[in-house]
Amino acid sequence: MRVLIVDDHPIVASGCRALLAGDPEIVILEASDAESGERAFVSGQPDVCVLDINLPSVSGFELARRILARDPSARIIMFSMNDDPIFAARAIEAGAKGYVSKSGDPRDLAAAIREVGKGGTYLPPALARSIAFAGPSFAQSPLAKLTSREIEILRLLSKGKSLSEIAWQVHVSYKTIANTSSIMRQKLGVRTSAELVRLAIASSLS
Repeated sequence: MRVLIVDDHPIVASGCRALLAGDPEIVILEASDAESGERAFVSGQPDVCVLDINLPSVSGFELARRILARDPSARIIMFSMNDDPIFAARAIEAGAKGYVSKSGDPRDLAAAIREVGKGGTYLPPALARSIAFAGPSFAQSPLAKLTSREIEILRLLSKGKSLSEIAWQVHVSYKTIANTSSIMRQKLGVRTSAELVRLAIASSLS
């Protein structure tokens, strides 16, 4: 089984290699950002992709969208420091077959890779319970109102990107990004892009 790991932290990548080193049937491919990750997917044809959400340029959400546009049957696991159930829910909506928190048990990642590699789906039990029993707190979170694409735009705004830069990075028109930004402000009850950025930082998206 060929496993592509896209993460910009060398320690995380080496930890993943060590975690899977005992399985001779797994071959590890690596990339450190969305652009090299997309190229590695095309050239390496991995069976499973493990994508960090918080990549240096566009996020794992956007990389997942690009990979699935190339191959709708691609098996993707999202991997993140954020164990907020909203991120897991959005990852699944974006087409991921699994979601694992970096702050959880390392064995969760190995279990996810094996389960998704067999064609299944995987959520760590604690995270699955959080989603199932989130209740009103889930709906009240500002991020719960946003799609994965809108979360991506909010994240790039928090990094200081202009609307035109975001349009270029996510491969859509400036008009589309401007319209989406306006919709996001309405959803979140804020008036300016600066307020959007403050909300993004408060939500740990920066």
